[in-house]
Amino acid sequence: MNLAKFLYLTTTGRRSGARHAIEIWYVAHEDCFYIVSEKREAAHWVRNIRANPAVRFRIGCAWDDDDAADTDGIASFPDDPALIAAVEAKMEAKYGWSNGLVVAIRCG
Repeated sequence: MNLAKFLYLTTTGRRSGARHAIEIWYVAHEDCFYIVSEKREAAHWVRNIRANPAVRFRIGCAWDDDDAADTDGIASFPDDPALIAAVEAKMEAKYGWSNGLVVAIRCG
């Protein structure tokens, strides 16, 4: 079990094409990492993923600008209610919060 607190996600700007990185809470479940967008579809990083699901990410406890440590991934938006409930339960257990849009990150 990885106890690191943050996932560092880099998306590609849907208009600018520039890379954008965020630090966000995550949980691991089955073969994916999951993050939750509090702002749902209004979050810029969610909009970036909708336009281009190819992402880069890493798991860690501190911000690190070393791109070599990043992993290529594909982001998606699960629609299985049982899966979403399982992810929300893990987010509640780890952080005491789970309200938002669930996003899956798979190694790609």
